Amino acid sequence: MPERKVVVVMPAYNAARTLRDTHQRIPSFVREVILVDDHSQDETAAVATALGLKVIRHPHNVGYGGNQKTCYMEALRDGADVVVMLHPDGQYEPELLMDLVQPILEGRADFVLGSRMLAPGGAAAGGMPLWKRVANHVLTTLENLAMGTSFAELHTGYRAYSADFLRAIPFLRNSNDFVFDTQVIAQAVAFGQRIVEVPARSRYFSDASSVGFAVGTRYGLKTLWVMARFVAWRIGLARSAMFRR
Repeated sequence: MPERKVVVVMPAYNAARTLRDTHQRIPSFVREVILVDDHSQDETAAVATALGLKVIRHPHNVGYGGNQKTCYMEALRDGADVVVMLHPDGQYEPELLMDLVQPILEGRADFVLGSRMLAPGGAAAGGMPLWKRVANHVLTTLENLAMGTSFAELHTGYRAYSADFLRAIPFLRNSNDFVFDTQVIAQAVAFGQRIVEVPARSRYFSDASSVGFAVGTRYGLKTLWVMARFVAWRIGLARSAMFRR
């Protein structure tokens, strides 16, 4: 059992149908679960309250990145040492939580990514559509080139952070939409944080949330824009609040 406080945060939107099963599979070493309901149109908040989770409800929808900002601020206020983002739709396996937090607890990492691409065929076995696998690979390759890194996957939603990491990066300056995740990675590289990948699995099924082709295309273009800003900042061509300490 970890001595330090591990907190799971769940950025939620219309997750009433999957939340109970996901919560039941969270390992017992997790000290607290915080669910931030981004103005869902179903009973997500009621289900979370019945399960005994700490629930924060946005009065209006702010987006995936905006939801995460609330998640991390609340976890830090509650004294978390390690914060794990777990989607409440059951797409990522809660049973792998220890794998994500272990590198942080051992002092080897500040930020851990649960990569579905580390194990050959893992993403396909979980049902990830072909177009998403191809887009994931292409974007990750371009991001590695821009940042000088060699990660297997940079588009996973299964992540763990040390509290010190969240205090070190200016995540509140980031976007409120899906590209928030890419900005966090770019900030981690810019500020010299230690990033470790561990194998992870995901499941694609009818109740799991998933972006469509149009939203995915916009996300891909925004990801490339973040990388362009990163390169411009690194070579001194432009300043960016995203990379200002």
